Amino acid sequence: MPSHLYADRPAQPPEPGSVDALISQTRQLRGEVDAVRRDTVVDDDAQGRWQRALCDLAVHHLDDLRAHLGQLKEGLPPTSAEFAALPQAAPETGAEAQQTRVGSAEWNLLTDEVSWSDELFQIFGRSPEAGALPLDELGSTLFAEDQPLLTAMVTACLVDGRPIDGEFRIVRADGRVRTLHMRGEPVLDSDGCTASMWAVLRDVSELRRSQRAVRESRDSLQRRQEIAQTERRLAVELQEAVLPPWRGSLRFPHDNTRALDVAAHYLPSATSALIGGDWYDALELPGGQSMLTVGDLTGHGVTATSGMAMMLGALRGMAMAGIEPGPLMGWLNQLLETSVQPALGSAVCCRYDPARRVLSWAQAGHPAPLLFRRGQGRSLLPPEGVLLGATSGAAYGQAEERLEVGDVLVLHTDGLTPRSIEFSKADGTERLLALAPHFSAARSAQDCVRLVIGEFGEGEREDDACVLVARIGS
Repeated sequence: MPSHLYADRPAQPPEPGSVDALISQTRQLRGEVDAVRRDTVVDDDAQGRWQRALCDLAVHHLDDLRAHLGQLKEGLPPTSAEFAALPQAAPETGAEAQQTRVGSAEWNLLTDEVSWSDELFQIFGRSPEAGALPLDELGSTLFAEDQPLLTAMVTACLVDGRPIDGEFRIVRADGRVRTLHMRGEPVLDSDGCTASMWAVLRDVSELRRSQRAVRESRDSLQRRQEIAQTERRLAVELQEAVLPPWRGSLRFPHDNTRALDVAAHYLPSATSALIGGDWYDALELPGGQSMLTVGDLTGHGVTATSGMAMMLGALRGMAMAGIEPGPLMGWLNQLLETSVQPALGSAVCCRYDPARRVLSWAQAGHPAPLLFRRGQGRSLLPPEGVLLGATSGAAYGQAEERLEVGDVLVLHTDGLTPRSIEFSKADGTERLLALAPHFSAARSAQDCVRLVIGEFGEGEREDDACVLVARIGS
């Protein structure tokens, strides 16, 4: 029974130093056992053969132990949480755990006498009254595919005088399957002929089951890693294909003196291996107007990026068709409701008319745009709007804001200013608004984006994020 001191303490991964110490101790113990094996008096009696065989088995399994400790030191590539989720080998119970592991046998070829130790009867699940099995009947307890191996080992031992060292599986009388490791040698008479054969058999069923579980777990983890890498590659390729290809500042309409200077940036997650559903876009519309948008879908990976591609494609199409931001959000909500893979999303969509310098915008459970003017910043008052996909038939309001030359508009997704122990959502917004004096001195939207990245791009990020900056030209 485990000590009560550790009953409620979760298992912790071993420290590298402790594993190194175990490897060193195993190596030293292996050398000591090897020395005992060399110094063992060579006798042809059963006791001497028994001692040599036990030494051989001990050396063999100490080598196995050192190899396993080496694997433990190297560690597994995935996280411990992933490994814990894998199926583990069932431990032996009750009678199985208490069974004797090592037994011995001798088969006399001259008298046909067979001698089994009590431990070997227990391993085979055979009563002593039933008697020991002669060599020609021993194979009847083996798996059919293992019988040729035993035949070859015994023949090589009896005919060629070779030692026996191999494993096979038996089916006991009670139906249980056991794996046995057999080591043995021929016993020669005074004329150098084989008189008998002795062997030591060890039940290694639990050891092999544990090794098989480790191997299957490792293979399963490798498959998971390969699948995750493939999904990440597909998600990255899909995201790169959907998000705007332009880098640096973008100005439109190109033939208007009141051009809108736009720049954007995607900030990947530092802790997640998968790409999220964040997007940004800026699009020149018919009649000289412009569309600005950022948004985010729940989830990560191919599912999120494919949903993002669907939403962004629909948004672009409806904006080009002249649908205003408020009704446009209603159609996006309906689209998300009817999609094959349900999800929730937040978004903000703006339409800018340079002739009137008026920004019309709507939002769906998303942070409001921030307006910076003459060294001061504030959040725009958001119109009504719930998360996309949250409510059927939801109505989305639309607001207008008159802009001035030199104004800076900042749109961002939730991940840019995440909640944490150190900062609340309001703290993140205040950090953005504190950049107002720097935005006033910036010469372009790209310079403003660099300021935002300098403030929020350092350190690890739990979620990916997008930021889009628009600067009103003269």
